[in-house]
Amino acid sequence: MRRKLPGDAPPSAAGGHASSASAPSEADLAQLSAAIAAGEDLGPFVRRAFACGRPEPLLASLRAAVRDREAEIEELCRAHFHDFIRAVDDLRSLLADADALKGSLSASHSALLSSAAPLLASLESFLAARSLAGNLSSALSSSRRCVRLLALAAGANAHLQAGNHGLYLALRAVDAIDRDLASGPEPLPLPTLRRMLLSVVPAVRAHAEREISREFSDWMVSIRAASRHLGQVAIGRSAAARQRQEELRSKHRPLEECITLDDDGVGDLDDFAAAAATADAADGAAAASFDLTPLYRAMHIHQTLALGERFKKYYLENRKLQLTSDFDVIAATPFLESHQVFFSQIAGFFIVEDRVFRTGGGLTSRPDVDALWDAAVGKMVSVMEDNFSRMQTANHLLLITDYAALLSATMRRYGYPVGMLLDVLAKHRDKYHDLLLADCRRQVAEALAADKFDQMLMRKEYEYSMNVLAFGIQSSDITPAFPYVAPFSCTVPDICRIVRSFIEDSVSFMAHGGGGDTYASVKKYLGRILSEVVDASIQKLVDSGSGLSVSQAMQVAANMSVMERACEFFTRHAAQLCGVPLRAVERGRRDFPLCRSRDAAEALLLRLLRAKADEFMRQSDGVNWMADDPPPGGNEYANEVIIYLETLTSTAQQILPLPVLRRVLVAVLAHISERIVDLFLNDSVKRFNADAVTGIDTDLKMFEAFAEGMSSLFEDSDQESVKNEMKAALVEARQLVNLLMSNSPETFLNPVIREKNYNKLDYRKVAIISEKFRDTSESYFSTFGTRGARQNPKKKSLDTLIKRLREAS
Repeated sequence: MRRKLPGDAPPSAAGGHASSASAPSEADLAQLSAAIAAGEDLGPFVRRAFACGRPEPLLASLRAAVRDREAEIEELCRAHFHDFIRAVDDLRSLLADADALKGSLSASHSALLSSAAPLLASLESFLAARSLAGNLSSALSSSRRCVRLLALAAGANAHLQAGNHGLYLALRAVDAIDRDLASGPEPLPLPTLRRMLLSVVPAVRAHAEREISREFSDWMVSIRAASRHLGQVAIGRSAAARQRQEELRSKHRPLEECITLDDDGVGDLDDFAAAAATADAADGAAAASFDLTPLYRAMHIHQTLALGERFKKYYLENRKLQLTSDFDVIAATPFLESHQVFFSQIAGFFIVEDRVFRTGGGLTSRPDVDALWDAAVGKMVSVMEDNFSRMQTANHLLLITDYAALLSATMRRYGYPVGMLLDVLAKHRDKYHDLLLADCRRQVAEALAADKFDQMLMRKEYEYSMNVLAFGIQSSDITPAFPYVAPFSCTVPDICRIVRSFIEDSVSFMAHGGGGDTYASVKKYLGRILSEVVDASIQKLVDSGSGLSVSQAMQVAANMSVMERACEFFTRHAAQLCGVPLRAVERGRRDFPLCRSRDAAEALLLRLLRAKADEFMRQSDGVNWMADDPPPGGNEYANEVIIYLETLTSTAQQILPLPVLRRVLVAVLAHISERIVDLFLNDSVKRFNADAVTGIDTDLKMFEAFAEGMSSLFEDSDQESVKNEMKAALVEARQLVNLLMSNSPETFLNPVIREKNYNKLDYRKVAIISEKFRDTSESYFSTFGTRGARQNPKKKSLDTLIKRLREAS
């Protein structure tokens, strides 16, 4: 029978309810049955029934499903009833065996308990002992840990007491304490010790940071003071290296002249590598004169404190401030006085930075150092340009330029670019030489003003060496006897010293700071001082006259010939200082640069000599133009001129070069010839006779004899050509006198004869002079006694000449 389930309604009620509610549809029952059979979730059915507000059909369906399942169970039980009865019988047969087994197990259990009791007691003792051992081991481990931490703390304290040298070890100790406290297997068992250690670790780190920062600050102050000395030492070594190179170059100069030249004739000696290498080695040793240990220690400590990047920024900012303050060195004092300190400070600063960059382990970077260098170069360029523009003294400019060039050479060895510095020096090259030329112009003017233009007397050999051999102006390699009277005045060695000093200053500037081809530039400026200063000053002296006498003018002309040899010395000296082979210099020689002043000096001498000759010629008023007899020894003026010329020549041949003396004598004789012709043309001479012409002929013969005697002075020249040249200077007067003494003066009208014998005469002058010429027989009273006599053929020829010349004019 079916068991009555709770909630089942009485049949009457169920029937009434069924009648009032509609029965579930067949489809709903089929779906619900399928879901129950499949074991699916019935939730959707329940929610749907309650959602519709009609759960009763669902309940009815579920009850129907339950009744169906109960019926199936009853059928299943009836089908397996016999199997169940057999199973019960089997179980009852096994019951006896189970009881026997139970008794056996109970006996075994009792025996086991009796035998295991001592073992359990031993086990309990073992467990207790093991627990005690674990506690003791933990206590010992904690004790060792505390001892280790306390030992680290004690070590850190000891390192701190040792000063800044123990800061790193102290930090290592507190780092070990911090790691132990932070990463230990369990907290420290002593809370007091833990709190103490936790407070000690940051305190030690803060103390280390303070101490190392204080030491770093002290180092920053000391390194700034040491940088100036370091820069001075480095620049001094660069100067010494440059001096060694110059000494090496001077030693090679004699050898250089002996080297076999190539096809172009130019040798090349490049033997200064050893000196440069020595300079580099000495300059590199300068970096070892300062200590960077405090800096490295500070960097290491900050890296240990994990503050490395902050320290790098701090270091760079402080160095920038130091560099800026170094720029202020020149603010309080004039640049001329402070430039060495200024450049030395900057050089030392960047030598330190170079070493820090190379050995600092990344403390500074190349862009950082380059930025500092660019700022320093910009400041130096600005300062130099500002001060150079206001300087008016060449020595001051050279002093600063030379030190700046040494700075550039020093910094180039450390790998810093110095092109902008050298560009500034090259930019002011012309100004420096203009100032130098102005100084030289003043010195030359003072030397010329102080000179009395007398021959220079040298009493000792050292004076000869200092004033003659030093400039290569000796005329012979043989040392003269002393006292020695030089053919030049004191102006010549004074000017040579001035020009030599100019060359050396120019080479110093160009070689160390001027840039470009040193010799070409020095040669250009040498040409300027010779032409713009020496030549112009001498020409100004000559043009102004300044009351120079004939002897002084002669000395000036003699000085110019000596200066020609001095100019060759200047060119060689410049080439030697620049390291240029002398053969190449000799091959490229130019014309004499003082030719204008030389020509002006000779012109002045000639002008004065002509004036002196005119002074004697003015005594020609004593010439008797209508003399009854010719003067037996010539006219007085001619004798005085001859005496003066002989005296002049004896003096001139000692100081004047023979070519100059030759030109002077020829010009003076030509002037005398012109003055003799002018005597006939003088308005005060109304008439003259043949005796007067004979006297003038005697004068001319005296002058011609003088010219012939002077030709013997010129042994190195063709004496015959010299004689002809001097006689040619008197040719106009000689042709005139020959014409007047000729028996047929009218032959002058013949072009062939005139070209051959009278080619220097002007027909207009001949016409005027012929008008004044009268024969002695043609006097005022002689006409009465000779009337009716035959006319003189010479007189007739002269009249014909005068008539034809009148017609031609």
